[in-house]
Amino acid sequence: MADDQSDETRRERRRESAVPSGRLARMGTFGRLVGGVAGGMAAEGARRLARGEGLSARDLLLTPGNARRLTDRLSHLRGAAMKLGQMISMDAGDFLPPELAQILGSLRDQARFMPTRQLDRVLSNEWGADWRRRFKWFNPRPIAAASIGQVHKAMTRDGELLAIKVQYPGVAKSIDSDVDNVMTLLRLSGFAPPELEVEKLMDAAKRQLHEEADYRREGAQMALYRERLAGEGGFVVPRLVEEFTSDTILAMSHEEGVGIEDLANEPAERRDEATGRLMRLVARELFEFGVMQTDPNFANYRYRRETGEIVLLDFGACRAVDPKVANDYRRLIKAGLEGDRDEILAATIASGFMAPVVYEKYPDRVERMIAIVLDEMREDRKFDFGDRAFVPLLREEGMAIAQDRETWIFPPVETLFVQRKVSGTALLGARLGAKVNIRRLVEEVLGATEPFPES
Repeated sequence: MADDQSDETRRERRRESAVPSGRLARMGTFGRLVGGVAGGMAAEGARRLARGEGLSARDLLLTPGNARRLTDRLSHLRGAAMKLGQMISMDAGDFLPPELAQILGSLRDQARFMPTRQLDRVLSNEWGADWRRRFKWFNPRPIAAASIGQVHKAMTRDGELLAIKVQYPGVAKSIDSDVDNVMTLLRLSGFAPPELEVEKLMDAAKRQLHEEADYRREGAQMALYRERLAGEGGFVVPRLVEEFTSDTILAMSHEEGVGIEDLANEPAERRDEATGRLMRLVARELFEFGVMQTDPNFANYRYRRETGEIVLLDFGACRAVDPKVANDYRRLIKAGLEGDRDEILAATIASGFMAPVVYEKYPDRVERMIAIVLDEMREDRKFDFGDRAFVPLLREEGMAIAQDRETWIFPPVETLFVQRKVSGTALLGARLGAKVNIRRLVEEVLGATEPFPES
């Protein structure tokens, strides 16, 4: 028992590390990372040349040693560097090279937390040196740690249980440089070819990360979602506690629940119902609210077994949906439900998902991709999220087209944020092995809403 406790203590200590908050400290960490990766690539290149093997930057980067360097340094930095790695791993889903997906995906489980001394300095700067007097107790050990901040459980003098999110020091000021540095690593490895105009995505990522680092803004978005869903059962949104909230501290009511992945152990009926509720929320965000929480990270959901309710957390990634983007999705989905292949093609091009030259050069492949999607969405039956047999078929056709750089197109950034939420929620459905009649659900939401006016 003592050995178990000591092992647990050692694991906890390994997760505890001070956040490099100064510009020079963060630049130094990135410098060591680049140097270590470059050294690892050089050593691997020498070994391959000695064996008479060919070389590519991508293969040289994706070695076990470099994978460890990348995940260790990005998790140490936290902030935008770690967040961007998490975003890329989830957004790319089934289309990233497996090695890179594994490297970046592991960042979702690598969160570290601030030592107590650094935490105390942050809270003293925000609340004053006597901040402890405002609480009956404040647990210095976080109940959750992520890329931009960590969450602590506390009880006020009035006996109210709170969850308090504390932003890591220096994170907001380092966003732009962190994103630029991660971009340098991607270019170094050949994962960011210039033809894709990745700068547009990086600029959008910077804007979103700056918004996520504004905890007052997040608190306001949380309050709006609580208001929107107030009359609807099945969801719980924490209550904002403004007394303790600042630009870098977000205080809210503590809402009990287990990880959403625990739903996988529940009966099929519960899994299907909860997934359907989340998919309906996505549709309402897109076609009714005109606002969407665009981060589908599983950690942003909790589940209450006793009531079946889903707790919604983390509203930093909330953003207004461009009316044109929402209307393009409406047009595309309606065409799919009606089985109108010509309209699907026209809507796909109009929305920016595909360049006209793609159909001109590869009509048969595009037609097969449309047929695969239609087969999945047209039937009035439950869609099995756990059966992803169609994904490799789409990937095979899509990758064949993607070899031709003349067909490359960068979709509108606002579309990418929406698609991130849609695909991330579908990924959760797959994790839970849920089955939901998506056709009927979407028809109901579309029937109850109207297209947004476009400026």
